[in-house]
Amino acid sequence: MDHWHYLLALLACLASTAPLEFFGAGVYRRPRLLLSALWPAAALFVLWDLAAIAAGVWSFNDRYTLGVRLPGGMPLEELLFFVVVPICGLLTFVAVEALLEGHQRRLDKTEKATGR
Repeated sequence: MDHWHYLLALLACLASTAPLEFFGAGVYRRPRLLLSALWPAAALFVLWDLAAIAAGVWSFNDRYTLGVRLPGGMPLEELLFFVVVPICGLLTFVAVEALLEGHQRRLDKTEKATGR
């Protein structure tokens, strides 16, 4: 079961933020925007990780990964990390933004109605 820890943590992140897709414009409903937000950071951090792995600065315990290694010695889960965590962050950001905008609209209506 230990081999699944990293992947299960990523799945838990996705599962816990999935309902946020229903607030505002969503993230998954705009795949081109999602990809344009993900690829620059993912590319940068993959290169950074590969350099750190090659230099012996960064390593991964095989006990907690599935054992699938990508070129350069990066575990599959590490690559997924660079996709999953930003998606969860974007889901949170878009949901909070939508909630705050809705709150602001209600405040604006109240101010108009009360003449303030």
